[in-house]
Amino acid sequence: MLSKKMSLLSAISISIAGVLLVASLFFPWWGMKFIAPQYPEGLDVIVYPNKLKGNIDIINGLNHYIGMKPINVNSIPELAYLPYVIGLMALFTFVVAFTRKKSWLYVLIAVFVIGGALGIYDIHRWLVDFGTNLDDNAPIKIEPFVPPIWGENRIANFITNSYFTTGSYIVGIAFLCLLFPLWKERKK
Repeated sequence: MLSKKMSLLSAISISIAGVLLVASLFFPWWGMKFIAPQYPEGLDVIVYPNKLKGNIDIINGLNHYIGMKPINVNSIPELAYLPYVIGLMALFTFVVAFTRKKSWLYVLIAVFVIGGALGIYDIHRWLVDFGTNLDDNAPIKIEPFVPPIWGENRIANFITNSYFTTGSYIVGIAFLCLLFPLWKERKK
């Protein structure tokens, strides 16, 4: 027996999710602001899916004193391939919208959930790596630390604030667009 296809409205919602995924590539997904008495305006690390922006050189200069390895695109290899992963997810999203197969929608939602969990784990892994693998020969000795993925923390005289930003919110809205068909296509 052939399964009934999802409605056109569900397909549109799924297509919007695909467009939002592509759009998210042009916005930052995560960031961290460092505030200290000598930097009251704050220093930023802003992470896009494929690049880093912000006051990276200044932060690297300061991090050198505590023995932290430099933050750059080469030290985070995921930034080289993440846009392709997101592009493939968007392509799969459009395929699901075109075919309107509910079973494929379940697979897509699972991919989103697993991808999101892996993304959060990866951010945590990098924060652990940068904060705990400090050079023993650094001029300033501090205890290893792990900044939170989201929220405030104190490291020496710096207050850090980690946050998700525009690109992450866009991906979250895309995920909600994928959930809409589950509600729309439920049996009454």
